[in-house]
Amino acid sequence: MDLEKVFNRLTGCYVTIPTPFRDADFSIDFEAIERHVEFLISNGIVTGNGVLLSGGAAGDFSTMSFEERVAVAECVVKAAKGRVPVVMGAQTASTLELIELAKSAERVGAEFIQVSPPFYFAHTSEDFYEYVKAAAEAANVGIIVYNTFWTSYGLSSDLIDRLAGIPNIVGLKWAMPDMGNMEFEQVITKFSKRFSIIDNQMRFVTSLMLGANAIEVHVCNYWPEWGVNIWNLLKAKRYPEAQKELVDVAMPFMSLWQEMEGYTSGDGYLDKLCMEVVGLGSSRCRPPTRDVRAQFLEKARKMVQETAPPHGWKKYQGGV
Repeated sequence: MDLEKVFNRLTGCYVTIPTPFRDADFSIDFEAIERHVEFLISNGIVTGNGVLLSGGAAGDFSTMSFEERVAVAECVVKAAKGRVPVVMGAQTASTLELIELAKSAERVGAEFIQVSPPFYFAHTSEDFYEYVKAAAEAANVGIIVYNTFWTSYGLSSDLIDRLAGIPNIVGLKWAMPDMGNMEFEQVITKFSKRFSIIDNQMRFVTSLMLGANAIEVHVCNYWPEWGVNIWNLLKAKRYPEAQKELVDVAMPFMSLWQEMEGYTSGDGYLDKLCMEVVGLGSSRCRPPTRDVRAQFLEKARKMVQETAPPHGWKKYQGGV
């Protein structure tokens, strides 16, 4: 796979799209997906500035059937119309399902799939190597390896070194427990020329200085211009300004998310609340994640208002 092309496309704000559901029966609202993709693209999340992830953790992949996951990815690809690269989430506990997800991603036109170590059982590094290798051999899509150490084991530097020998493994979505020995930085320094590294630990300044190529940004779902701005600051090496944006905007978002984790588990529920606050419309997540709207909507509104830009919040559809 052409790594130069990958580095030019798998770059910028890595945006996990929440999957909207209808309250009545939890069915997928495909029209809402199309509207949200158009909103993100029209506000700057385009090739060079961003990438869209369909059916990731914040996209409720764990509550969707195989057919639903493929249908959501196909919807995102069609709505994007080639204006921004699309990744299909392919996390699964089954190698056989991973192979079919990879084939489906290629069929619907997703450029990449995101793959994590299988969960539930305590698999070994050799299990994961064979798992990813099977996906690489099954379809002509780029593979992004996601180090979800909190659901299974963490990837070692030695295993990443082995994965580098598989040509279509092209991305590394990176976070890890850090015991103070700069483990996070060591991996980025060692592999930044081989993989397009996506910072999933919100150390954007450090990781970009060391060669990371993209940043995971939940705030983009309700404020894509903010993500594009911080990305441009990082590219311009205006690091103090970028760090201030993280403290002023991302830190309050993450603080509220941390509070919400004591109420329910899952992902994407705060993205959805903030989307609702600014007038984009949204939904709850599928159960077993509980509906957070009654408990946290006003807290999300307050957080959004307090982090609004100095010139005032852009009211997309009468929100805030």
